[in-house]
Amino acid sequence: MAKAVVFQNPACGEEPVLAHHDAPGQNAKRALDDAHMAVKHHIRDAGAVEQRTDKRQQNHIVAANQLLHRHTFRAPASILPLLPALRAAYGPRPAKMERPLGVVVPLEEPRREGAGIQALSDLVAADLERVNALILSRAGSEVQMIPEVANHLISSGGKRLRPLLTLAAAKLVGYGGEGHVRLAAAVEFMHTATLLHDDVVDESEMRRGKLAPRMMWGNQASVLVGDFLLGQAFKMMVEVGSLPCLDILSTAATVIAEGEVMQLAAAKNIATTEDEYLAVIRAKTAALFAAACEVGPALVQRPKAEQAACRSYGANLGIAFQLVDDALDYGGREAKLGKKVGDDLREGKITLPVIFAVRRGTPGEREFWKRTLEAGEIDDSSLEIAIDLLVRHGAIDETLARARHYGAIARDALALFPDSSPKTAMLDVVDFVTSRAH
Repeated sequence: MAKAVVFQNPACGEEPVLAHHDAPGQNAKRALDDAHMAVKHHIRDAGAVEQRTDKRQQNHIVAANQLLHRHTFRAPASILPLLPALRAAYGPRPAKMERPLGVVVPLEEPRREGAGIQALSDLVAADLERVNALILSRAGSEVQMIPEVANHLISSGGKRLRPLLTLAAAKLVGYGGEGHVRLAAAVEFMHTATLLHDDVVDESEMRRGKLAPRMMWGNQASVLVGDFLLGQAFKMMVEVGSLPCLDILSTAATVIAEGEVMQLAAAKNIATTEDEYLAVIRAKTAALFAAACEVGPALVQRPKAEQAACRSYGANLGIAFQLVDDALDYGGREAKLGKKVGDDLREGKITLPVIFAVRRGTPGEREFWKRTLEAGEIDDSSLEIAIDLLVRHGAIDETLARARHYGAIARDALALFPDSSPKTAMLDVVDFVTSRAH
């Protein structure tokens, strides 16, 4: 693990300060690597006693090799005779500077998988156990293939993020009944059904690190089991007895289907605009996130402003989630993705990184995208070329910046609510979603 000693100037309070051996080096550009520290530049000529802070690059993110290490405080012997004159010119050295204060800072903090939603999972742990039990019981059927297909996907390691949000939003508004458990299970069934249908439409081979159900039981079984799960989801909604919640989730189901059709229309069309693509993911992905968060306050009939705030939180979180997925498809790791890197390219999907690269590319580069995405002419080098073009035009970084933008909107939406454990946990989810690329 990389570590560095950061010098602290008493005049600068608690802020870490970047010091250099030579003043001309203060503006040198170096590789940033994986450093995660904001610092001020501190000019220090060898042996000089003047200390001053350079504000020009305040809060610049720097690499470990730029940070001052303890041994650099020694002045060369040749400079020592000059110190009296320097002290006369600049004044005495501050007493606190005799022994520099140093702090050891780990620059590469190990990231625990799923740590960003751990607080949320802990908060609703008891309710989530009941949701999982309900999911397993409602996925059962006397038709043997139905539980086989359903359980293959349900038990394949998904984070249950959407039902977790349903439970958390209900807790956020102080709901104390039982309906949120059924609604959370219904949300997960809706999500699972869309995955089964998506894999057939996209002809996907992998899902959550396993063979997609369509590869094991065929397309027909996947579609029909997805329909079964949707039926069970609506049955649980009716059992809750809340017409507003039934309206929210049934509307979401309609919008999701519209989003799938919109994506089909945009597929293999490199002329797709950013606005058109955002409309697709608002329907296809964000709609269920929004509904999952809105049904909690709707269940307890909270004011419309609170319902709208939870809906906004979920919708913008869903957009951020999908945009990070778009970036990871070209820059992630298969073990973490649960699918093959480059699936979007192979399936001819037009995602936001591609839209940026097409828009910013040369005519020759646009011909590459037309050949691969529209004509489906893909060979062993196509993915490598695609990633190179995306990086060259900053398309992946720009997509992640967009994701952080929508994440910030999601955070702001919760400002309406007083501070509480559910609110804090839901804010942590935003950080988890937008930091999955790191």
